[in-house]
Formats: sequence, structure tokens, C-alpha cells
Amino acid sequence: MTLRNLLLGATMLCAATPPAFAFAQDSAPAGDAAAPADTVDTVDYGNDIIVTASKRSQTLQDTPVAVSVTSAADLENSQIRDLIDLQSSVPSLRVGQLQSSANTNFIIRGFGNGANNPGIEPSVGVFIDGVYRSRSAAQIGDLPNVERIEVLRGPQSTLFGKNASAGVISIITRKPQFEFGGSLEASYGNYDAVVIKGDITGPISDTIAFSIGGNYNRRDGYARDLNLDADVNDRNRWGVRGQLLFEPTDALSIRLIGDYDKIDENCCIAGNVVAGPTVAITNALVGGRSVDANNPFSYDVYNNFLSTNLIKNYGGSAQIDYDLGNMALTSITAYREVRADANQDSDFTSADLIGQKSDDTAINTFTQELRLASDFDGPLNFLVGGYYFHEKIDQHSQIYFGDDFRPYGNALIQTASGGALSVPVLEGTLGALEGDPAKYAGSFFRAGDGMDEYYRMKNTAWSIFGTVDFEVTDRLTVTFGGNYTKDKKRFATDVTSTDVFSGIDLDAAAYAPFRNTLLFQGGLAQQVGEVLGLGRSATAGEIGAFAGANPAVFGAISTAVQAFANANQNNPAANPLNPLKAFQFLPPFLNLPNAVEPGKTNDSDFAWSARAAYELTDTVNVYATYATGFKASSVNLSRDSRPLASDLPAILAGGLGTPNLVAGTRFAGPEESEVYEFGLKGQWSVAAVNLAVFKQSIKGFQSNIFTGTGFALANAGKQSTWGVEFDGSVRPVDGLNLTLAVTWLDPKYDSFTGSAFGDISGTKPSGIPELSAAMGATYTARVGNGNRAIFHVDYLYESPTRLVDGLQGFPAGFSDQFKREVNQLNASFTFALNNGLELGVWGRNLTNARYLTTIFPAVAQSGSVSGYPNQPRTYGVTGRFKF
Repeated sequence: MTLRNLLLGATMLCAATPPAFAFAQDSAPAGDAAAPADTVDTVDYGNDIIVTASKRSQTLQDTPVAVSVTSAADLENSQIRDLIDLQSSVPSLRVGQLQSSANTNFIIRGFGNGANNPGIEPSVGVFIDGVYRSRSAAQIGDLPNVERIEVLRGPQSTLFGKNASAGVISIITRKPQFEFGGSLEASYGNYDAVVIKGDITGPISDTIAFSIGGNYNRRDGYARDLNLDADVNDRNRWGVRGQLLFEPTDALSIRLIGDYDKIDENCCIAGNVVAGPTVAITNALVGGRSVDANNPFSYDVYNNFLSTNLIKNYGGSAQIDYDLGNMALTSITAYREVRADANQDSDFTSADLIGQKSDDTAINTFTQELRLASDFDGPLNFLVGGYYFHEKIDQHSQIYFGDDFRPYGNALIQTASGGALSVPVLEGTLGALEGDPAKYAGSFFRAGDGMDEYYRMKNTAWSIFGTVDFEVTDRLTVTFGGNYTKDKKRFATDVTSTDVFSGIDLDAAAYAPFRNTLLFQGGLAQQVGEVLGLGRSATAGEIGAFAGANPAVFGAISTAVQAFANANQNNPAANPLNPLKAFQFLPPFLNLPNAVEPGKTNDSDFAWSARAAYELTDTVNVYATYATGFKASSVNLSRDSRPLASDLPAILAGGLGTPNLVAGTRFAGPEESEVYEFGLKGQWSVAAVNLAVFKQSIKGFQSNIFTGTGFALANAGKQSTWGVEFDGSVRPVDGLNLTLAVTWLDPKYDSFTGSAFGDISGTKPSGIPELSAAMGATYTARVGNGNRAIFHVDYLYESPTRLVDGLQGFPAGFSDQFKREVNQLNASFTFALNNGLELGVWGRNLTNARYLTTIFPAVAQSGSVSGYPNQPRTYGVTGRFKF
């Protein structure tokens, strides 16, 4: 028995199967025709589909794991270009792209996080050919020759060195072959979209095979910047990937992979969902329209500079598989680098408010996995492994005010004070009270001021993991597994704020006379207005007239108001300058490590699983699983990083405090997940069924909420969901394959008292549809001598759901009115000739359904809400040649 037959999954960290419906197709895709029958990656489209979700050779029916897999044929038929498109085929998976091409969030069964903040490791782990990709920028790409994409649902602990608390996405590309072959694909679509992909594989010698592939993906923007007269939200990415396979003996296999890909595109537009009072100000600043107010689906935007996204992702891996007879040894070594440089007009208006909002991130990752798997004839088998992970993250961020920010700030202060104050008045008054009237002249909201930020983090982790399978009877197998993980992080910040106004303590004793004057003036206007029955504060003219006509009454009112002002000039709750605190956007930053905060975390955990699988009949299996998962602490590498409430007293007592310092989070503690799951799998000659019923929860779920200028990172006490997943297929007639995948979820925050929106315990988490369904039909008709006509259609439905848990600066419940409902229809027709040539037409989101992927408070624009609209309808033609 060769190594490849011994461990079908030994060449990948996790391999699963094509969907249950894959066997119903008439034949394997042409691209697989050259693969030897015993190759581990070969997909059996007969009745016994071979899978290795448990890292052992089993049929789909025998695999007691909740897994969905999208095959190469499905990727082609649905024109799935990247992981964002993948959710249309897997209803338990949600993928969202946020403010840049480097920020993608993956959610399985309602659990997932990690985008926007490089210090947060995702709860959904992504692996490509067995190599863990720790951040989303390293996960997006048009990989050449993808064989299948597998989505494992629920915590994956005992088979993975890198623990994933919510699930795993595993992408498997085809290994080099010892028979010459390859493919070339070219596609053209609307928005002048051009996609070219190709690969070639073959032998170098009897023991060495190679493959090399490349991809190019370019598209004009589907949105229009009317201020800059330019297309935006374009696509421009390319990559190359090479592999060498050494098989000097039947017992030894070495697979070397090297890849490089690059993204250089403009992303991502945000439309105006709610036009708040600041829109009138920005319109006045630009002398026209600054946003397309309340119309996020016009795909017309107004910016004052084009956003940029430059991402480079490259690395290599070496996998060694060695056959020891009745055991197999596997080693996977990998080193990767990601360089992401993004700059965005983050106020999303044509006014030059935010002149620069850039993030330059460097991520270097080294991983090493070693595992040993048995293949004994007896009832007992095992898998044991060790895993090492080392990562270094350096991020340089900058946010600077633009040329319009000073007049914008002046308008905000005038509005908030009812015209009583302005930026020059504030600068002169506060400076005079400090002994120098010119001290702040021209410095409030000055163009070019802002924050210069440096964040660093080093993460070292290791784990020991394994499973034991015991066949109690020919039909009953029990499995136990465990994973002990040790994770250490060290992090540091070097952040400087030059936002002068944000560094002023408006409660300071030096400003008491100013507060006294404002309290007196405001109180007098209010009292006179009440006496006159105006229903508002009196104007200066009305006060003067009242004083002349009623000197005695006015004197009594004036005395009482002055007494109130004297008593409350140092009362923070009555401070008349409090409304101005909302405009202190970028306060001074307390860096760490410092005398109180060491800037490090140290976590450890033992996760385990127990499963019983029983073969009811030769075609029906059932299983029951209990499993736990773990994710270590995540770090808030953003300008909203603030001391924990427990550390703040010691910081202030030690004289380390900075002006306007408040408590927040430096890091969020670990996530601990668990799942109770019951599953049924049935497979017959014309149908297949997979059913899973589960209760899954995560204690300490790491919530990352955008606040308008940064991110608030916090642990939820507990988030849980009941759910049912159904995945079935049927072939009613020869050539026709019908599929249906349905997910029903009932999620809630069992406990979340410290959210960014207060206590939201007992509420339903946002962004998680109660019902998701993916339906598909593929009909393959034989035409002539070996030619095929392939008709494919699929439809994705997601029931209405709230977009966000809340919005900073808005009343509780305000955001509940904004919901997302997805109705997406995709279709394709392909004519495949018997000589390997294929021609086809395709379309995605054919009904041009529109919805917002998420919403957020507009940057520095109180009362306004921005949101990301989904991608509109796309369509095109494709030519493909396989040989």
C-alpha cells in the first residue's frame, strides 16, 4: 500500500469532500481526467465519495463531520471568483468585505470576527493547501487550479494545530501530476471585466512533477465618483503559483509550493444611508452636493481623493509525507508575508475633511506542523500532532485633517453653541485664561494635524493535538480527541496625536470663569424666555427690552442665575462646554508598555471532543458529537485602544494619565466555544442527505465595533445559537442534479453587559439571518459524440436581519430599522466539446438585487450613517480549454 492510499488527506491540513450531490454528475470535470486513479486529491464521483474531513480515508456517508464543499465544477458553473462569492453556495457561511480589499470577515453559523483590526485573529480559520492564513489579506485571491473549497462548521480543535473556535475554510489546489496536462481560461464581462487563468502540469522525470499557474483579474469600477469623474470599486489583481512534487520512492512524497499575488485597486465605496445635519455643512463647504444623500444604491459617490489598496501576499511551503508501513508521518513547514497599504477618503464626502486615513501593515508568519497517523487493521487507530506558530505584525497608521476640517469644525461649534462660540473665539478665550491669548491661535482643527500611529505585536503559540478512534463494533465507532494550546502575545504602541483641541480638558479649573460666563448667559436667556412665554431662550435684544421694562424682575432673575453659575462653574455635569467634547475626535493616546500595563497576554487551554458514529444501514449513518474550541486573546491595535477599567485608577494614581483619558480595552480575553451536535447522513444511488442539529456557543466572543474613528474591542459574556442544517441532492432523471442546502439559526447574546451599546443581553446578534437557503440545478445533456451542454442555475436566499447591534451616537433601537435581505440568482450555460474546449455564458445576481452589507456611523459626522452596498449584476462570456 502506497503512502497516498494510506492517508488520502495527508497532503492537506484538512480535506473534505465535494458536496453530497457531486456523485450525481455524469463524469468528473475534464480538468481531473489526467489524474491517476490513486492520487489522493482525486475526487470519486461514483457512489462512494472519498473524503478526509477526519484526516482518514472515509466515504462521505461514513464521515461524521458537518462539512460543505464546493467542487471545481461548482466554482466554474457559478463563476465564483473569490471567497466573497463562495457564500452563495454555502448558506452557513457569510463573507463580508469592509473598507478595503484587505478586510474580509468570515462567519460560520453566526460566529466570526477579525476584519478591520490586525490584532484580532479570526474565529474562522482559513487554510490553503494545509497552510494557515492568519489574516484576511492573505486569504483572498484567484487561486489557479482550485480543486475544491471545504467549509467545516463548528469548533475544530482536535484535528487542527491552530485552533479555530467557529469553523474552518480549507482551500485545496490540485497537486502536480505525472501526466502532461493543463488548462487555459479567459472570461470577459460587463464593466469591461477580464479574467485570465491558466496552469500546466507534467513530469520532469519519473519521480518529479511540476505545475505552474497564473491568474489575472481586472474590472472597471461599478460605481462612479461624480466629484473626481472616475470609476471606483474596480478590480485589479494577479498572481502566480508554482509547485514541485518529488516522489523518489513509494514511501516518500515532498510537495513544494511557492506563490505571489498582488492587489492594486480602488475599494470600497460607502453610500449615504442617513443624511444628518452635517450634510448641510459639507454641502456649503464644497458649494454643491457633497454626498448622494439617503441613496446608497445609486452607486454614485463623492470623494476628494481616490482610495488605494495595494496588497502583496507571498510565501512558500514544504510538505513531506513519509510512509512507515502502518503509520504515516507528515510535516508541513511554511513562511508567509503580507504587505497591505491602504489609504481611504474615510469621510466619504467631497469635502476635504479627512485628508489622509492610511494603514500600512506588514505581517510575517512562520508555521510548522508535524503529525503521525496510524492505519492499523485492529479496532484502534490514532492521530497525534504538534504545531508551532510565530507571527510578527507591524502597522503604521495615519489619520490627518484635511483643508476643510477647520471651517467644518468652526461650523460644528457654532451650531452646538447656538452661535455663541466659534473656533477663533475658543482659541483666544482659552489661551487668555492660560495667560497667553495667542497660545492656540490657528491651531484648532488645523489641516495636517491628527494621529501618527505605530503598533507592533509578536505572537508565539504551540499546541499538541490528537484523536483516537475505537471501533466498538463493525457499526459503532467512538472517537476522543484533545488539543492543548499555549499562546503568548506581546504588543506595543507608539502613537502621537497633534489634534490640539482634543488635548484640552474642558473641565479644567483654569476655565472656570469662562464656564461661569456661559452658564450665566445661557441661564439668563432661558429664564427670560420662560417669563415671556417664548418657548425658547430669549435673544440678546429681547433680554435688553425685558430688562428695561421690568428692572426689578430682571434683577431678581439675574441674581438667581448668577448664583447658579457660581455654584456650578466647576460641576462637570453642568459644564456648558460639554457639547463640544463630541468634537474632540483624536485625544492624546496613552502608549504601552508602561508602568501599569505590560502589553502582553499569556493564554493556555485544553480543548477536547467526543463523538459516536453509528451505521444504521449500509446507506444511512448517524453521529453525535460534543466538542470544545478555543481562540486566544486578541489585541486592540487601533486608536481606540484604551486602558482597562481595572487599570485606570493605578494609571491615574501613578501620574500616567493623559488629557481626556477614559477606560476601554487594550485586548479581549480568549474565546471558549462548545457544540452539541447530532447528524444524519444518507446516500443512495439517486439521492443524498446530510442533516445536522446543533447547539453551539462561545463564551467571551470577541466583538469588534466601529465607533466612528476607531474600534471598540470587547468580550461578550456568552453568545449561543440553536441551529439546523440540511444539505441534500437528488437526480430525478439522468443528467439532472437538484440540490438544496438550508440553514436555520436561532442566535442570541446570553450575556453581553459591556458592549459598545450598553447591556444587550438577551437580544439577537445582528447580521445573522434566521433562514438561509441555497438551491441549485445542473442539467448535463449529451450532444453528439462526447460533447456536453451544461445548464446551471443557483439561488441564494437570506431572511431579513438587522445589520448592526447598534450605532454609536444614536438612540437605542435606531439601527433596528436597517435590515438586509438577500435574493441572489446566478446562472450559466456551458457547451463542452469532446476535445477539451468549453464555451459559456454566465451571470451573477441576475435580478440585480440590492442590499447593504453593513452600516456604520459616518466618520466625524454626527447624525449621519454610511453603508456598503452589495455588488450589482455582473455577466459575461467564458472560454476554457483543458488538455
